[in-house]
Amino acid sequence: MSGFTRDTKYYGDRLVYEPLESKWGRYHATHCGCGEDWLTAHAIPAGFTVLPRGKTGYYGLVGPGLTEGIDEEKLTTNALWEAVTSTPGTQHWYETVRVVCRSEEAEAKRKAENERVYGPRRERAAKAKKEPATPAQLKYLTSLAEKVGKERFDTDFIKAVKGTDIKPRAPRERTTTAAKRLTKAAARKLISALADS
Repeated sequence: MSGFTRDTKYYGDRLVYEPLESKWGRYHATHCGCGEDWLTAHAIPAGFTVLPRGKTGYYGLVGPGLTEGIDEEKLTTNALWEAVTSTPGTQHWYETVRVVCRSEEAEAKRKAENERVYGPRRERAAKAKKEPATPAQLKYLTSLAEKVGKERFDTDFIKAVKGTDIKPRAPRERTTTAAKRLTKAAARKLISALADS
């Protein structure tokens, strides 16, 4: 999500604007349409500096009128808008600064919340990689195999079991028998592939 940020881990004490790439790319395509990258063709030549956020691929922007030479109580993206679209910015509301706390206590709290929310999902995904396919999955796979044919079934079966201990279908093995060797996760992957036909 784009916005003004203070994050000492990535940017030190600097106030930065973290742009949402898709949002600013869309603004640029709609209002400029030069076909070039908005960041390198417009923002950097206008005096904005890119600060990478570690090796994550995300970044922050600093520069005049955006994070420098402005009242922090009256933050807008008008200066960046003008640089990217070549039209005056009309943002009349002010944005707040998101301060990211990276203290040990805050990081521990964030990790605990992450575990609370995503832990059960990870456990279910791990179980699905070991538990056998359900009868409903097998029944649906049988009907899909008849619909798409053995050649297509074999191609997608190989992709679905890649990285697992499950072997591809043997030359004379029935598709129903091969499907019985699948785990819930592999069956789900195969169903998705076959259903897209």
